[in-house]
Amino acid sequence: MNPFRNILSEIAGHTISEQGLLPQGSTVVVAVSGGIDSVVLLDYLVSRTDLGLSLVVAHLNHCLRGEESDGDEAFVRQLAASHGLAIEVDRVDVRQLAAAQRLSLEEAGREERYRFFAGVAKRYGAAAVALAHHRDDQAETVLLRLLRGSGTAGLAAMLPRSTNGDCIRPLLHVGRAEIEAYAREKGLSFRTDSSNSDTGFLRNRVRHSLIPDLETYNPAISRRLADTAALLAADEELLNAVVALRWPTVAHWREGAIALSRAVLLAEVAGMRFRIYRRALAEVKGDLRRIAFCHLQAIDRLLAGGPPNGTLDLPGGIQVTRCYDELFVGRSGKSDGVADYAVTIAGGGCYRLPLGGRIEVSTEATEGQPGRNSILVDLDAVPFPWLVRSFRPGDRLVPVGMSGQRKVKELFIDEKIPRGLRCRIPLVFSGTTLFWVAGLRMAASARPVAADSRIARVELLDFVSDPVILA
Repeated sequence: MNPFRNILSEIAGHTISEQGLLPQGSTVVVAVSGGIDSVVLLDYLVSRTDLGLSLVVAHLNHCLRGEESDGDEAFVRQLAASHGLAIEVDRVDVRQLAAAQRLSLEEAGREERYRFFAGVAKRYGAAAVALAHHRDDQAETVLLRLLRGSGTAGLAAMLPRSTNGDCIRPLLHVGRAEIEAYAREKGLSFRTDSSNSDTGFLRNRVRHSLIPDLETYNPAISRRLADTAALLAADEELLNAVVALRWPTVAHWREGAIALSRAVLLAEVAGMRFRIYRRALAEVKGDLRRIAFCHLQAIDRLLAGGPPNGTLDLPGGIQVTRCYDELFVGRSGKSDGVADYAVTIAGGGCYRLPLGGRIEVSTEATEGQPGRNSILVDLDAVPFPWLVRSFRPGDRLVPVGMSGQRKVKELFIDEKIPRGLRCRIPLVFSGTTLFWVAGLRMAASARPVAADSRIARVELLDFVSDPVILA
C-alpha cells in the first residue's frame, strides 16, 4: 500500500479530531467541483463510516467553459450516484454576474459558490460545508495576500473551520503530493479544469511560476508558508481575545451604528486602535473585503485630528463620522438620511411624530414649572396653527436670554448634538416663527409676560432616550 494514502488519512483524521470538525452523525455538504482535490475529499469522507455522516454533494456549474463545464457537472452527478449520495446542482453565468457587479471572475465565482453552498446547507440542516482546500492552496493564499498587502489576520489565511463556523477544511494540512498519491492508490477518476493553466489568473501565476521559483531557495516553501499561516492564526486568536476584553469599554451600538469612545481610543496603542476599527467595520459591514490599511489610517487621522463633525466614506457603503468625543461607524445614510417631515398642530391635544415620540399641547393644565422637555408659551405671541418639522439649514431663532438671532445649527454645535441625529429633533413654528427647538431652547418672544396671557403647556414625550440627545 502506498504510504501517501496512510499519511493523508492520518493527517486529515488528526485535523478532524483536533478541531472537532465532524460531530458524530452530522449532516455535511461536500463541495465537489470534479477536480482531484474535491474527489479525494469526498472519497475520504465516504470512507469514514465510523463517523456515521450523512453526506450531500453540492456542485455549482459556473458556465465558463462551455461543454467542459457541462462535462464537470455530469461527472459529479455520476460520482454522487456511484456513492448513493444526494446531490444539489445549480448553474450560474459567472461571467455575466462579474460584469454586472464589477467583480473579477474569481471574486464573482467565489461569492456565488459560497452563496450556493450556504443555501444547500440550510436546506439540509447541515452542520457544515466541507471544502477541499489543502496545504499548497494555503501557501498560495499566503503569497497572494502578501502580494496584495495584508496584516496578520489576512496572512493567517484559511482556517480548518471558518470564523463563522459554516465551512470546514479537513485536508488543510495535507499536501498536493499526498492527495495525488491517494487518488492513484484508489484509482480515482477526476476532471481537469483547463483554466487552471491559464496564467492570466494571478493564483495560477503564483502556482506555476512564483512557488517553483521560491522552491529553488527552499524546497519546502509551501510547508513553511502553511506553518507560518498556522502560527499567525494562533496569534490572531490571542489578539482577538484581547480585543474582546477591551471592546465593552470602548464600543456600543447606538442608532444603528457602533459608537466608539474617542478618549479611550486615544489612550490605546496604534495596534489596538486598528483592531478595534476592524472589529467595528466587520460588525457593521459583515466582512472586511476591500478594507485596506489606508482606510484604517484614515480613520485614525479622523480620530486624532479630524474636524469635530468630520465624515469618512469607506468601501461597501460604510461611513465613519466623528461626533465630538465619539466615532460612529455605520452604513452610509443610516444617520444622515432622516426623511423630512411636517406635522400640523391645530390646538390642544396629543400629536405623534413620524420619527418617534409625541408632542402634547394643553391649554388647561398650565400649572407647575416647565422642564427641559416642556415649555409654557403665550398663545397671543405664537397663535395656532403650529407646524412641527425637522431641522433645515438656515433655521434661526432668538433664544431666551439673548437679544440676537442664533442659527439652530450653532445651538446643535454648542450642545454637541451629532450631525446625524440633528434632523430627529423637532422644531416648532407658529407661522414662519420658530419658537422651540424641542428639548434645547425656546424663543424669547414666546414666553408668557402679561398676567392675563393665554398660556399653553407644550411637552415633548416618549422621545429618543439616547443620552446624546436631550440629556
